[in-house]
Amino acid sequence: MWKSVLIVTALATFAAAPASAEQCRDAKGKFVKCETTKKKVQCKDAKGKFAKCGTAGATPVN
Repeated sequence: MWKSVLIVTALATFAAAPASAEQCRDAKGKFVKCETTKKKVQCKDAKGKFAKCGTAGATPVN
């Protein structure tokens, strides 16, 4: 019984590991270092409240 529990646990961890790892490829299909994502730019309007960056009078905060 314990062997079957250990086998199921080992298979579950082995199957979950590749899904969580992030892998990036270039145009030729070779593995490359993944680029870091940029911070999301936030904008504020003239009154100081957060607004969409496309609206008139909105300026980026970051």
